[in-house]
Amino acid sequence: MDQLARESDDRLVELARAEGSRDTRPFEVLVRRHQGFVAANCRTITRSPNDAEDLAQEVFVKAFFGLRRFEGRAQFRTWLQRIKVNHCLNHLRRTRGVVMVEIDEVAQESTPAMWTSSTAHTGLQAVADRELIVTVLDTMTDTLRIPLMLRDGDGLSYEEISEHLGVGLSAVKMRIKRAREEFRQRFAAASGRTGPAEGAGSTESL
Repeated sequence: MDQLARESDDRLVELARAEGSRDTRPFEVLVRRHQGFVAANCRTITRSPNDAEDLAQEVFVKAFFGLRRFEGRAQFRTWLQRIKVNHCLNHLRRTRGVVMVEIDEVAQESTPAMWTSSTAHTGLQAVADRELIVTVLDTMTDTLRIPLMLRDGDGLSYEEISEHLGVGLSAVKMRIKRAREEFRQRFAAASGRTGPAEGAGSTESL
């Protein structure tokens, strides 16, 4: 297992595909390597800490049984993110019916309100910032929070978000712009700063 832990994701995927159910150790390494960010993202998308671990496990089950269809044209982490996004959005639709309501039209050009240096703050301040980001995101409506997470957290394109949410491309751009502005204001108010902390701009680790 120690040797497997040193292998790249690509190599582990290759081994897992070759071994299948005969030897699940390569896939178990992939699970341990990525389960933290998957569970955290599930929690942030669904706002349900109680469901996050179960959802993450279900994502990995889907990934395991879908591994033979993984063609390797994207990184394993990126492929896993797509499974996670679909699974979490389906969970939201089943449990409470996500309705992406329309909001007033605004200029569609996005501004990078949430993006700042991801390495400037470390240690306790970085942990505090991540916790505050989660708290602030929890105060936002699904209409704004979910597109923002899919774009700035998962790195999906506007076109992919439009497809996932079933709304027009212009509406997606408008909502992400509005969400970034609202996040910046709420974060500043909650932290007592004039803007998001350096290192608090990226939601990738959530």
